[in-house]
Amino acid sequence: MARLVLCEPIELYNILNQVTKLSRLTEPNYLCLLDVRSKKEYDESHVITALRVKKKADTYLIPESVDLECVEYCVVYDNTTSHLEATLKDDDDDDDDDDGKSADSREELVAGAAIECGRAMTHLTRHPIRILKGGYERFSAIYHFFRTQKIIWMPQELDEFQPYPVEIVPGKIYLGNFVQACNPKIQKDLKIKAHVNISMETGPFFLDDADKLLHIQIEDSLEANIVPFLRHICHFIGIHLQLDSVILVFSTLGISRSCAAILAYLMHQNEQSLKRSWAYVKKCKNNMRPNRGFVAQLLEWEKIVLGDFITDISDPLY
Repeated sequence: MARLVLCEPIELYNILNQVTKLSRLTEPNYLCLLDVRSKKEYDESHVITALRVKKKADTYLIPESVDLECVEYCVVYDNTTSHLEATLKDDDDDDDDDDGKSADSREELVAGAAIECGRAMTHLTRHPIRILKGGYERFSAIYHFFRTQKIIWMPQELDEFQPYPVEIVPGKIYLGNFVQACNPKIQKDLKIKAHVNISMETGPFFLDDADKLLHIQIEDSLEANIVPFLRHICHFIGIHLQLDSVILVFSTLGISRSCAAILAYLMHQNEQSLKRSWAYVKKCKNNMRPNRGFVAQLLEWEKIVLGDFITDISDPLY
């Protein structure tokens, strides 16, 4: 039987933006995103690919197309649920306040719907059922560009879906690839103000403003030496965070050089091991794959940052 866990908005954002060769949203058993709000609210706007769950006689009717037993991620949201203790109380859906309930208690009524639905599904899967923290209101306020009125997604449309860079530090640091770094809509939607380009290619943004662009030209090869640049990368990111800028770190495919840079930054900033940093970035971007040469150099960086070797890179995780 599954358990309920809270899902932060950044977690759902990153789930929506995972890729293999194509967006993982093309995989039928990857994500089941369920909206338990009213039909009117759902029709006005919802999170992309979300299916509406109908309720009849106090029973939640899961869409017939969904086989929860096979689904890797199941995320349920209502309007505002923010904690797992919320419960659904009897309500006649009347806007009048005749029963003496305050506006706050009415919000709690709505918030409990996701939890009630999640509990009703726990026997259908072994995987945790994620309840979106803050519900649709919080998620759509942060990621307004993932709101839609579209109800049916054809396979071809999912094939053509263009994922955004994953989010490493909420609203501050993103990790992506060269194509994403060249996309004006992504730059605008994420409010990107600085680039760390770790590839041989030259991107189109910030070329005339050296303060907003750090371009480290190294190959993605076992012989490439990234260690001499790591302090500069960490300093550049730190300065822009102090300026309240949003930073995109990217490389050609976004899976090796840029991931190595992000790992180095997290190790430096949080004074933590490669292993711990690796686990965090892997959760944000499940196809990250720094080459073996970079991993060995990150171990050297760990000794510089922490004063000793902590991580065993012979572990199969690496």
